[in-house]
Amino acid sequence: MKTTLDLDAALLALAKAQGARERVSVTRLVEEGLRLRLRGRQGPGRRGGAPRLPVYRGSSGLAPGIDPCSNRAMLDAADDA
Repeated sequence: MKTTLDLDAALLALAKAQGARERVSVTRLVEEGLRLRLRGRQGPGRRGGAPRLPVYRGSSGLAPGIDPCSNRAMLDAADDA
């Protein structure tokens, strides 16, 4: 389906350059962008934006004797596991 879009000149130039690098048309880039933007809004009650990430709310932490500010201590502990 044909349509007309009024795009910012700088944005269009970037899209054309990206399309040339990827060997795809600007139309394909626009379609892909719309799909990505609209994909998160299709779920019931979902408002898009960043996905919810799982958060650990347990009470335990590092094993005793491991310094969380020391890369060496963290690597040594990972090797021992």
